[in-house]
Amino acid sequence: MRRRPLLLALACALPLAATAQTAAPAWPTQPVKIVVPAPAGSSLDIVARLLADKLKDKWGQPVLVEPRPGAGGMLGVDMAAKATPDGHTLALGFNGPVAFAPFLYKKMPYDPARDLAPVVMTTSQPNVLAVSAAVPAKTVKEFVDWAKARAGKVNYSSLGNGSSAHLTMALFMTEAGFQATHIPFNGSPPAAFALAQGEADASFMTAPALLAHVKSGKVRMLAVSAAQRPDSLRDVPTLAEAGFPQVESLAWNGLFTAAATPPAVIAKINADVNAVLRDPAVKLQFDLQGLTPVGGTPESFKRTLESDARRWGAIIRATGVTLD
Repeated sequence: MRRRPLLLALACALPLAATAQTAAPAWPTQPVKIVVPAPAGSSLDIVARLLADKLKDKWGQPVLVEPRPGAGGMLGVDMAAKATPDGHTLALGFNGPVAFAPFLYKKMPYDPARDLAPVVMTTSQPNVLAVSAAVPAKTVKEFVDWAKARAGKVNYSSLGNGSSAHLTMALFMTEAGFQATHIPFNGSPPAAFALAQGEADASFMTAPALLAHVKSGKVRMLAVSAAQRPDSLRDVPTLAEAGFPQVESLAWNGLFTAAATPPAVIAKINADVNAVLRDPAVKLQFDLQGLTPVGGTPESFKRTLESDARRWGAIIRATGVTLD
């Protein structure tokens, strides 16, 4: 009689144990594609290739990086939104096509809240206010005074319409009280090159695309759009220090997949990417590029992008920026 309850308990436990053993998804079952909605050589491309190099060993499958720039990043993100929801197609999305675009466009090819599943934030870094070496300004104040004196004859490059770089400059111009003409490019490499060649006077973008031009003396970094100086840019003051605390702007990026992807697959990708981001060798490579690894849960990533959308939605309405 005593054995019956024990046997019954074991019989009940066996299906649970089998379920636990099969809970981990047999994933990936084919090569994984990371779509980068920016050109080769951009900061997004750098992040994707650093991750892909480590993830291929963890996953035992090739991890392919596919640059697909265009439409302010929406072209590449749309590929993930419309992909088979099995986690084999990911997009390295960023602020513009995910958090900002719904406030900038009347029509989009996807609905970020409905069609995308946030997987993990990869890096986050401030935008840098940079000027061409042809611009005489050495400080933020000198640049603002110079821009005002030129009465609208100033231009600035960005890595695309609706990008964090574009909107940060729009906010900065509103706060500082000067006007400049926007020259959008398809990604940060050509936007930075225009700055180095003197075709653009100024720009906001993340540090990786600027560093080579800074070292050559063709571009000067004036300030970072963060509350505090990041470790990788300790010598660059913040816009808050220059008197513009409202101009705070972080350019984040992270992996997204199709919304109907199984939660177990999303959890596996999240765990493996977090492990890569904690790798000291990877962190060193990010630091050399001026990038700050983040990681975290899908839920924390979702909260960040929702908060970003609320804040910048209000700024977009206040500045009147539209792209339709």
